[in-house]
Amino acid sequence: MIVSTTENIPGREIAEILGISRGSTVRARNVGRDIFAGFKNLVGGEIDEYTKLQAQSREEALQRMLVDAEKMGADAVLNVRFTTSTIVQGASEILAYGTAVKLK
Repeated sequence: MIVSTTENIPGREIAEILGISRGSTVRARNVGRDIFAGFKNLVGGEIDEYTKLQAQSREEALQRMLVDAEKMGADAVLNVRFTTSTIVQGASEILAYGTAVKLK
């Protein structure tokens, strides 16, 4: 599966647009991470625990988007984007989406 943030793939032609492919996950912080994050707030610097949580969440959303595209019969997903939103205090949704296409 080709995944790209661009509108097209050089040297390839789009045969058919299949629709929007999407994948999401909702993740919540946990007490252990919050304690370490509180310490980091006091001294400054990157909060590694949250960086790892966000990276894992993006990867899971991306993989779910690819599964969705495969179900559509796509060869590629173009214009891939990520967005996030707060669901409730302490929990966020990560959404990956793009245009599922068939290539010639």
